[in-house]
Amino acid sequence: MKFLLVLLALWLMTSCGTDMTSNADTDKNTLKPQWIAKAFETLTSSGYPQIKAISWWHENWENEDGTYSLLRLDSSPAAVLAYQAGVSNPLFVTTPQFEQNKLVAADEGMYHAAFPDFGGEEDNVTSRAISDFETLAQKEIVWAYFSDNWMHGIRFPSEAASRIRNAGKLPFIRMMPRSQFEEYVHESTFTLSHIINGDFDANLTQWARDAKVFGSPLLIEFGTEMNGEWFSWNARYNGKENGGSTFQNAYRHIIDIFKEVGANNVTWFFHINAYSYPQSAWNSMENYYPGDDYIDWLGVSIYGALETKEPYQEFQEILDDVYPTLVTLSANKPIAVLEFAITEY
Repeated sequence: MKFLLVLLALWLMTSCGTDMTSNADTDKNTLKPQWIAKAFETLTSSGYPQIKAISWWHENWENEDGTYSLLRLDSSPAAVLAYQAGVSNPLFVTTPQFEQNKLVAADEGMYHAAFPDFGGEEDNVTSRAISDFETLAQKEIVWAYFSDNWMHGIRFPSEAASRIRNAGKLPFIRMMPRSQFEEYVHESTFTLSHIINGDFDANLTQWARDAKVFGSPLLIEFGTEMNGEWFSWNARYNGKENGGSTFQNAYRHIIDIFKEVGANNVTWFFHINAYSYPQSAWNSMENYYPGDDYIDWLGVSIYGALETKEPYQEFQEILDDVYPTLVTLSANKPIAVLEFAITEY
């Protein structure tokens, strides 16, 4: 680890000059590795005891103007080096622990995981993507994160889950109730109300049964980043003031189905974005939480700037803004940083 840190420091000094405290705006090419290095400093401090896992989002996003958000680790040699140095800390562990077939926090340290770039719709799962990420990071991952897009049918993604299991990782499935990949749109088919009313119970029951037959542990979240208006399960599209409780009831309904069929090999995550968009009372994070009786882990997305025109914001600043809300939601549930990344400046 010390060798990696020395290399990173030398690179930063040659890029920025010997003044390591120079203003970030004077040389933006160093912002991504600096952000990563400082993120790991924050994570390994003692100030956030409920954080028990991290998961890098390793993908380049295409923006509306045709530019790309360069979130992959290999966007620059310095970014890779910064990440390698960070995860080389023995606090980041790669062996999962279970109780009654559910993932629990490690006795010591934090799990290291990733979305290892499974393609544009986040569901093209390959063992090659997993091994490529681990090679870049020089660290194994505990889980591989992918989307279960309902536009392709409500059915257990057995092939993708099996590929991840065969690679020696835990499948982490994002249940995404959408009929199209486009964001900022109203969903007409897989609505929260239709879920609550039981319109998809037959499909969801079979999904749960197949998950039970899968046998080994599964990690699942429903309705990723529900406090972000880019997704149709946000309260904006579901009655605003009543939207949070509608989401709660839809998520509880799904978990109840899994309980009824005895799919006890599932660990359930509740995944918010670090900031609510819009920042209205009806969109408060607390409004969406199904409760400790339903959820096993809390999760959060923490992104730095995704485009070069956006202002620079440190990982710690974002975490400090959201962490009090997370620990208020539940004082005893472990927290995972389920997505974190920044573009290359």
